[in-house]
Amino acid sequence: MSIVEEVELLRRIPLFAKIDPARLKLLAFTSDRVTFEAGQKLFEQGEGGDSAFVVIEGTADVSVNTPSGMLSVATINEHELVGEIAILCDVPRTATVTASTELVALQISKDLFYRLVTEFPDMALEIMRELARRLDQTTARLREAVVEKQST
Repeated sequence: MSIVEEVELLRRIPLFAKIDPARLKLLAFTSDRVTFEAGQKLFEQGEGGDSAFVVIEGTADVSVNTPSGMLSVATINEHELVGEIAILCDVPRTATVTASTELVALQISKDLFYRLVTEFPDMALEIMRELARRLDQTTARLREAVVEKQST
């Protein structure tokens, strides 16, 4: 894929939509394009986090380890960001992410991720919105699980 095609692809991702194309070229040059086969793990719960991933093609399953085994909690789709919590909070990975299909992603190092968030407030705002949306969904699922358990 040419650099022009890569920049055009990045512009279609909401997280990067407002970033200047010249900066997107830099992002394309300084990040790694990685491919995972279906069933391959992007990362495991508990590992240290040194990068985040933006899914370009494919889907991934997000699961957490519970006393009764692994529990699937979300699906990551094209153009979504994953792995940012470990970077932003400087904590181990909070979940295991496994490719459900062949998955192509842009792997962004921790240093580059921080630089992007610092230089582009619109991107930081978009990340906050996504994290808030995920928290809202998790809270709703937790409420449903508590109500379900109480009715049993």
